[in-house]
Amino acid sequence: MSREVRVRFAPSPTGPLHIGGVRTALYNYLFARRHGGKMLLRIEDTDSQRFVPGAEEYIIESLKWCGIEIDEGVGVGGPHAPYRQSERREIYLKYATQLVDAGWAYYAFDTPEELDALRKEAEEAGKTFAYNYEVREKLPTSLSLPKEEVEARIARGDQWVVRFKMPENEVVAMDDLIRGHVEVNTSTLDDKVLYKSADALPTYHLANIVDDHLMEVSHVIRGEEWLPSLPLHYLLYRAFGWDDTRPEFAHLPLLLKPTGGGKLSKRDGDKMGFPVFPLFWQSPTTGDTARGYREDGYLAEAFINMLALLGWNPGTKQEIFSMQELIDAFSLDRVSKAGARFQPDKAKWFNAQYMHNLTDEQLAPIMQPILKAHGIETSDELAGKAAGIMKERMTLTTDMWDLTSFFFVAPTEYEEKLTKKQWKGENPAMLAELRSVLEAIDDFSKENTEAVVRAWIEAKGFALGQVMNTLRLALVGAGKGPGMFDVTEFIGKAECLKRIDNLIKNVTPAE
Repeated sequence: MSREVRVRFAPSPTGPLHIGGVRTALYNYLFARRHGGKMLLRIEDTDSQRFVPGAEEYIIESLKWCGIEIDEGVGVGGPHAPYRQSERREIYLKYATQLVDAGWAYYAFDTPEELDALRKEAEEAGKTFAYNYEVREKLPTSLSLPKEEVEARIARGDQWVVRFKMPENEVVAMDDLIRGHVEVNTSTLDDKVLYKSADALPTYHLANIVDDHLMEVSHVIRGEEWLPSLPLHYLLYRAFGWDDTRPEFAHLPLLLKPTGGGKLSKRDGDKMGFPVFPLFWQSPTTGDTARGYREDGYLAEAFINMLALLGWNPGTKQEIFSMQELIDAFSLDRVSKAGARFQPDKAKWFNAQYMHNLTDEQLAPIMQPILKAHGIETSDELAGKAAGIMKERMTLTTDMWDLTSFFFVAPTEYEEKLTKKQWKGENPAMLAELRSVLEAIDDFSKENTEAVVRAWIEAKGFALGQVMNTLRLALVGAGKGPGMFDVTEFIGKAECLKRIDNLIKNVTPAE
């Protein structure tokens, strides 16, 4: 590639960032890193009516959690600052006026009432109303009004918009890196609004093209919902005389519902019990909340791995990728044109694979906040060790407390089914004898304790399951957990004896 690769993620701060948006950011990031380029973050906040407080901060925190590094943009700075469109508003009027002066755009002064009348007229004639070459000179625009009147209206503060003057009956030939060659006739397109005097702000189309040009963006990788806008964007580059520096475009497939029909939405997640946002979100205006992958117990690396494979195929059977492996393997020519169906169970599967492969040292910092939330203060070594013993049974980080709590907290209640089965007959006396055996052991390592206890069981003629399940009732309080000698070593001799005493003292054996 002859130009420096410069891509941008340009979300609008209108609420929490959908995982489809995260995937767009991820593909931009992978592409930039693969080609030694730059990743920009631009906040497109020109729609002041849809702006939501806190959404920008949410976007930045989400990208950070995901490990998507920003080289230039909001929160980082760079040579093309500012990167927030609301702070660039004075730039856009100049470019809107330039298009009018060059004959590529015009001022429109029409009112909602005038547009409604034309819509009604079209409906009565059995047509669909479009603001295009057929109507623009029937309305009060700079194409139909004398120049002096246009200037007078602007001078006295009448509200106006600048609309693009879509050419009539021209074929726009475009190329997309994912979808190939596309051609559209301009007579099927309407005259989009580029700038509004009411709030002195551009629309997406103008701001997007101007900023991508000024920020030297080389590739625009975005969702397929923007594909219908591509002809207008091509024509805007031509109108400005920027064809030579026009970026290459790639439109990504939609993320589909698990059922396959339509775009994945928050409602699907609510109905089927999974998040569609990376982080937990609470609306500052309505108080409504939305679940997040982080808070639901997913590791960022697993979340990103899962998301990368929704719409992109590495061409091999490999499924587990580190971020660097994704960078090394990623290419736009392996991105699908078809929508990618989201699979909640597959997301859990990815997370389980990552949980199972973490070392005790990697598990410790995940485990520690969970322990602290339950009032447990312990070393990183013990936190990691407890999680490590149980990690093969973990799917989400939210499983960690339930699976490991008995390492840190003695049971105060005993599982009814196990108690009825084990706490009867000769078992209470057998456990009391086992207590004496354990008390006499000096080396309480897993290996030595197991050797001593097994020798005692053999000498006494007890069944191994009978002894282990009764000991499990005393130490864990339930029929769960790892091998019993993992537990005895972890909690230590004093705690073992104390838990056995608690069961003997507090629970009456079944008849």
